[in-house]
Amino acid sequence: MKRISLFLAIGLLAAPAISHAQDAATEERLNKLSARIDVLLEAKDAQDKRIEDLARAVNALQQQLNKPSPNYASQEDLKNLADKIREVDQKRQEDNEQILKSVKAELRKLANAVPVAPVRPSATATPIPDKGYEYVIQSGDTISAIVSAYRDQGIKVTTEQIVNANPGLKPTNLRVGQKIFIPAPNQ
Repeated sequence: MKRISLFLAIGLLAAPAISHAQDAATEERLNKLSARIDVLLEAKDAQDKRIEDLARAVNALQQQLNKPSPNYASQEDLKNLADKIREVDQKRQEDNEQILKSVKAELRKLANAVPVAPVRPSATATPIPDKGYEYVIQSGDTISAIVSAYRDQGIKVTTEQIVNANPGLKPTNLRVGQKIFIPAPNQ
């Protein structure tokens, strides 16, 4: 029993030293945990503040969406616009038809006023004061065909004379409507 009492006495004397060491480690752990909890609480408060700011922004956007905006047209405005567009288009078509009728009438007047006859050399070809004739190139004409046509009318002219009488004339590049000079043969 003495032994047990001795162990008990030694244990009681050593217990405060062991428990004091354990208390210090526990206290250090508690301080670390407390610091971590404080950091988490601060982060949670910051996050709550951000959520509140976002909620206010969402509410503001919802209020803006719910407000009628003067930038949008109503259904009635769109119908009125469509009616006016149809009216303008109808007037445009009427004007177009009227213009076409006027143009056709003017063309008929011109067609009746100006006789349309092919300009071919004939016995009644009028001489130009420079002793020759004016000829307007027709579709399919060539210099040799023109020379032939004039010879058939009794006007003896050569290809060379026509080319010489018309400086810049290219016999291979005649244009429809182009006027050329046909020299009269020397008497």
